[in-house]
Amino acid sequence: MASKMHGAACGRCWGDAVILSLIIGYTRHSLRHISRAILLPAVSFEAIILGTGSALSEIHFGSSAALPWRDGIVLIDCPDAILRALAHASKRSGRALDAMRITDILVTHLHGDHVNGLETIGWKRWIAKLNGLGSVPRLHTIEPVARRLWERLGPAMDQNGTLQLADYFDLRIIPVGVPTRVADFDVEARPAEHLIPGCGYRISQGGATLGWSGDTRFDPAHIDWLASADVIVHETSESRVHTPIECLNALAPELRKKIRLVHMEDNFDQAVTDMVPLTEGEVLAVPPR
Repeated sequence: MASKMHGAACGRCWGDAVILSLIIGYTRHSLRHISRAILLPAVSFEAIILGTGSALSEIHFGSSAALPWRDGIVLIDCPDAILRALAHASKRSGRALDAMRITDILVTHLHGDHVNGLETIGWKRWIAKLNGLGSVPRLHTIEPVARRLWERLGPAMDQNGTLQLADYFDLRIIPVGVPTRVADFDVEARPAEHLIPGCGYRISQGGATLGWSGDTRFDPAHIDWLASADVIVHETSESRVHTPIECLNALAPELRKKIRLVHMEDNFDQAVTDMVPLTEGEVLAVPPR
């Protein structure tokens, strides 16, 4: 009898021991994941590349990107055929890029390959607002660009003088050198050297920063400003008002590793550089350092 009781007790003890062991093991496993999560740096964000072409491209959309965030999409520039560019990038990337979810647009400058799509988005969202479907997007840029914006758009959008820019977009000025909240991102702007007023951006979220050169002549000071970003998207074209690839090739190897190329001419030869051109529909991860 004692033997049977001892056996039963041992069985219970063994069962309890197994359960305790499982609990301890699970707890250690959980703690490892928790500690790993605590030690991990901030998560990255994504830039979905809409266009990579120069103003004279016959095969690519104008250089631009979409940054998804929890409440919608932030665009970097808004080129020609923007609805088709969004659909094309959405199909290639597997990310839903609906024009009705655009909350904010960052404008670098007013050349057509960067802003011709504003008319389309403006009309689409104005009509939707009239039908009670949402609000107009916020449009962000530096003051010298903003000053000329309605002069650029008005002749096609003022409806015989009855409407203004505010009917289509909520204009927000980004002060140069001052971090500004845009949707879920902290954005800084710096003027770029180009034919007309323009700027580049540093866009940050959760410890990760994307540098976007905008259209610019080769400008070492501009590149120095972008260098603090984790990923840099820099334009290149063989033109006196753009940045030749030879100039970027002369940068330090550590810096070149962070640079992805955009605004290429259609005959761009990738073999001439170790920096990788972006592709339309590519999901560009911006990891924290």
